[in-house]
Amino acid sequence: MARGGVTTAVVLAGGPPDAVAATQADAPNKAFVELAGVTMVARVIAALRACASVDRIVAVAPLAAHAHPALAGADERRPDGTHISQSLRSGLAGMDPDRNVLLCASDLPVLTRGALDDFVARVAALDADLTYGCVERRVHLAAYPSVPHTWARLRDGVYCGGGLAAIKPRALEALLHFIERLGAARKAPLRLAGLFGWDVLLRFALGRLTVAQAEARATRLLGAPARALISPFAETAVNVDRVSDVALAERLLRERTAP
Repeated sequence: MARGGVTTAVVLAGGPPDAVAATQADAPNKAFVELAGVTMVARVIAALRACASVDRIVAVAPLAAHAHPALAGADERRPDGTHISQSLRSGLAGMDPDRNVLLCASDLPVLTRGALDDFVARVAALDADLTYGCVERRVHLAAYPSVPHTWARLRDGVYCGGGLAAIKPRALEALLHFIERLGAARKAPLRLAGLFGWDVLLRFALGRLTVAQAEARATRLLGAPARALISPFAETAVNVDRVSDVALAERLLRERTAP
């Protein structure tokens, strides 16, 4: 990343209220649900604010929530959209097309400054327009064995996706085009094969696909260099997707602060 690994962070706190948001009155969406008295998005912003590697924080959230105290730590608030593509365009608008931007989910309750600084430093060392964070299963189980995940088995190891990514804004339109194609093909095996290639799908099904092969195919599909970043910090992949995750996250926070 530019200037010795210092970057702008975009916190994605948009979207409509869901089942998680319904657990607390007046939460605009799940980002504004409180865990141990602090909203999830405020926790993420606080972790970013503590980072030496982050010089600016942009929060993408519903307009009606822009005055919410949970966003007070952000340098700028921008409107979200109906779809993630609109939120990404809003968050990245006007930014240097050649400078990496950190994309951060708003539902990472145990995210730490150390994990963020490490992620930014690793992105800076990669030659990529798009970097996607993930965590290896053995790392996750050592830290958070009670937190469930969907795992992908590759030849190199077993991984789950994380809540951090980085993008050079010049690659945004290519990414959004890919997301659109993926959405159209996700329930049609023949379309998926046409998108990724039978060779990749077969290798993945057999557990023979390597990280390097996945990166190469993603690069070809996007028309821009794409890399996976395997974080050694399990908290980058601990998020709140289900109602049951709320109580689990609160327990993790209590355990972290216990003497």
